[in-house]
Parts: sequence; structure tokens; C-alpha cells
Amino acid sequence: MDSTSPSTVACACGSDGTNRKAVAVDPDIKRAVLNRLRRIEGQLRGLQRMVEEERYCADILMQMSSVQEALRGAGRALLRNHLAHCATEAIRSDDPGRAEAMYDELVDLMYKTAGR
Repeated sequence: MDSTSPSTVACACGSDGTNRKAVAVDPDIKRAVLNRLRRIEGQLRGLQRMVEEERYCADILMQMSSVQEALRGAGRALLRNHLAHCATEAIRSDDPGRAEAMYDELVDLMYKTAGR
């Protein structure tokens, strides 16, 4: 990346950075992610009860693993939407700064989410 100050770097989403929104959200993906997050919310309440009731630690840890996998699944769906819409639009735009910002954003996402 160049030495451009952060205030002059283009935002990958094309906004001014104050109210970032997705370029587009597939309605089926949105519905599936919201349903999954509601199920995860219920799982988290169940985990809280398990801890309050002093359930067996291994059982709690297995439930935690299930929640983490469900979150990863929701993340995969959102990443697919991001690549299909937001990233594609930024990379194909006529603004090289937006494309560069998206490349940086995608690399950061890969490092932050890989191996978790």
C-alpha cells in the first residue's frame, strides 16, 4: 500500500466511512443468516443456563464448539455475499483507490478469520 494518509484512502464500499452499507445483500442469504443468528442466540442462552446450573464442563465445551461452528457458518454466508456484491463492485469500479482498498480489506479479513 502507498503512503497515502488514512483520511485520503478510498473506502472499499465507496462511502465516506461514516455510514457503511453493503452494496447489495442477497435476500436468501440475509434470511438464512438472521435465522442462524436467532438459533445461535438461543444456544447462547442455553449455555448460560448450563453454567448457572453447574453442568458438566465437557458438555458445556461441546455446546460452545457448536455455537462457534454456527457462527463460522453465518460468517461464510456473509463473506460469500461480500465477495459477490461489495468486493466485485469495488474491484470492477473505475476508481483504483476503491479497488486497492478492497484488496487490503480482503487480505485483512483473511488474516483475521483464517484458522479460527
